[in-house]
Amino acid sequence: MSNREFCPVTTTLSVIDGKWKVLILWNLKGKTRRFGELKRLIAGVTQKMLTQQLRELETDGLISRKVYAEVPPRVEYSLTKYGESMMPILEAMCKWGVEHRQKVERATLKKTA
Repeated sequence: MSNREFCPVTTTLSVIDGKWKVLILWNLKGKTRRFGELKRLIAGVTQKMLTQQLRELETDGLISRKVYAEVPPRVEYSLTKYGESMMPILEAMCKWGVEHRQKVERATLKKTA
């Protein structure tokens, strides 16, 4: 099997592909959240898109959805064990992002000095 046929990076990206999935996972890190809470935490996401991305993450086994038999219905989302295995990857992305931002800021300061 060649790299063209199977690329683990492409596989990983296909699971977290989309503007909101990484943010959803990050906001579920160590917490159980309700739909409205996630909507408030993720600026700019529409209800339709949040619903779609949550469904895809649930289908992929990264999050679980628990519905309570209440009126109005209460739905909570949390990471599965499998979803938790994604956290070291997201933490590494976060660290890299902080370092990159600092590098860009230093370069900008040098240009303006």
